[in-house]
Amino acid sequence: MNQALETDPDLATWRPRLAALVARTDDGGGDGAHDANHLERVWRNAQALLAHHPQADALVVMAACYLHDLVNLPKDHPERAQASTRSASLACHHLEGLGFPPERLDAVAHAIAAHSFSARIDATSLEAQIVQDADRLDALGAVGLARMFYTAGRMGSALAHPNDPLADARALDDRAYSLDHIAAKLATLPGTMQTEGGRALGRERLAMLESFRTAFAAEWGVAPNAAKDS
Repeated sequence: MNQALETDPDLATWRPRLAALVARTDDGGGDGAHDANHLERVWRNAQALLAHHPQADALVVMAACYLHDLVNLPKDHPERAQASTRSASLACHHLEGLGFPPERLDAVAHAIAAHSFSARIDATSLEAQIVQDADRLDALGAVGLARMFYTAGRMGSALAHPNDPLADARALDDRAYSLDHIAAKLATLPGTMQTEGGRALGRERLAMLESFRTAFAAEWGVAPNAAKDS
């Protein structure tokens, strides 16, 4: 945490309250890709972005980072796109009960609702943009890679296509093949980042994923252009 955030009394007061709230409201779903560690990483990512945007309301950002997954539906759930708006409503309900500043509740709700990729809600505030970028950064890099395979395993997806892991001669299908998710979705994330810091970090973490994808295909035992040549 940068010096300004370290000395912010509101953050020092509310961080343990938010963590305790998440612990109390955990539904026990056991999703290791969206656990308490994920929330801490998203807040850590947000802190890095806040260092470049001191005008943003850090308390709003922190509350949204901790509470954005209060309602967490599986990626293949038919109501997945509604999870973030449900989380926003539930977060405001709980925050009101804790005496959170009422004038900041709408800002927290918007940041939570807009963080979701599937909800497709425009992030119109700086705070929402930071939260959205911070959450998407956790889908990239080494941790993002682990989360990708973990989630794919829960959904019953295969690691990769048996003969064409890089989709040289077929359409990408990341529901069937986990490796496809890098090209199908994760590669698009840096371009969706709202902040320059988010874009820079996103490109850096994506480079690691793309390097992994190439190495994976080599170890998988199929040359990159084998499907084209067959």
